[in-house]
Amino acid sequence: MTQSLDSITDFMLELDQLKNIERKSFITSGKRRENSAEHSWHLAMAVWAFSEYLQDDFDLLKLMKMALTHDLGEIYAGDTFLFSPDRGNAAEKERESMLKTAGHYGNPIKELTQVWDDQEYGQSKEAQLLKVLDRLLPFLLNLNTQGGGPWKEFNIQRSQVLSHWLFVKEIAPDIFKWVEQKIDFAVEQGWLGED
Repeated sequence: MTQSLDSITDFMLELDQLKNIERKSFITSGKRRENSAEHSWHLAMAVWAFSEYLQDDFDLLKLMKMALTHDLGEIYAGDTFLFSPDRGNAAEKERESMLKTAGHYGNPIKELTQVWDDQEYGQSKEAQLLKVLDRLLPFLLNLNTQGGGPWKEFNIQRSQVLSHWLFVKEIAPDIFKWVEQKIDFAVEQGWLGED
């Protein structure tokens, strides 16, 4: 019993490393950047709230597991900014990192890699909702902190933001329409460049 408790508590410390991964978005106070563990908690709350709001028969447990695991691949790979030129190979690097975490000797969660793969590569309605909300949360933070936060800091253009939202047009047209209006607002405020 002592050995297994030592193992699982070591695994908890492995997972705790996600708190060290700094993202580009600022928390709403604007005092510091969000970390990936905070983002994962926020995403878990978002999938719960939106699954109720959308009144669809989402598998909430599946959604919660996806939300909690979706950034575990950043523990060793780090967070890749949405607008980074390195974004193309981020999933591959994060999967390698995820396999390292899932292979931790104290990990009792046998389906950890499967859940991560499902949220990253899956096409279920749960995976699609997760991807939409994962995109929405930093968007909201950028709208509500320091005059556009990283958008302004990294000279992000309207077309760059919009291009990362096009997949939502078919999945969630109401959310896409709302986002388009907010993008226009951000351009008017000078937070996004108009290219």
